Amino acid sequence: MPNQDQNSNDSGAREVDNGVAAIILAAGESRRSGKTNKLLFEADGAPLVRRVAAAALASRAAEVIAVTGHEADLITAALAGLDLRAVHNPDYRDGLSTSLKAGISAVPDGRPGALVLLADMPRISADIIDLLIGRFEEGGETDICAPVFDGRRGHPVLWPRRFFPQLLEISGDTGGRDLLKKNAAEISAVEVDTADIHFDVDGPGNLLG
Repeated sequence: MPNQDQNSNDSGAREVDNGVAAIILAAGESRRSGKTNKLLFEADGAPLVRRVAAAALASRAAEVIAVTGHEADLITAALAGLDLRAVHNPDYRDGLSTSLKAGISAVPDGRPGALVLLADMPRISADIIDLLIGRFEEGGETDICAPVFDGRRGHPVLWPRRFFPQLLEISGDTGGRDLLKKNAAEISAVEVDTADIHFDVDGPGNLLG
């Protein structure tokens, strides 16, 4: 079971009634990036994970939850001072699904949905997040909302609470990918004007470039 609220950085001041939670998945082992945790690579003076957290905090998300695992102490230090809540996933080695489940389990009752961000996607902006939240609200908070550019879906994805039970049953290292395929008819595509929703970092060689 995830260790909820471990290494919490927040005072609870950010929480807003009835808004969605933003979950940042920051527990991975970064195996393709060598010995250094790629989430700690710096761009414009800030670690990648902190850039993603800053975008979430600048958005309309009601609260931000960061899921830690591999090198949790270093990730927590990189997020120091930010108004968010950290949740540790002790099972992170068992795949991305365990971190997603840890994040979903940490969403308080009453939140209508959760927006899931990957911590290695530093180009995701508050504007993109707000577009998804806006569509979610316009649709009655029942549809999965995902950004699309050039005909291809990207990240982050906003999941309504009605899908939480399915998210809590996933396994392996695919995250919510299979659930998106299974529930394709339930997805509200949000057109964006940037390929940033497809950009992630594997190592310092492709950092923001």
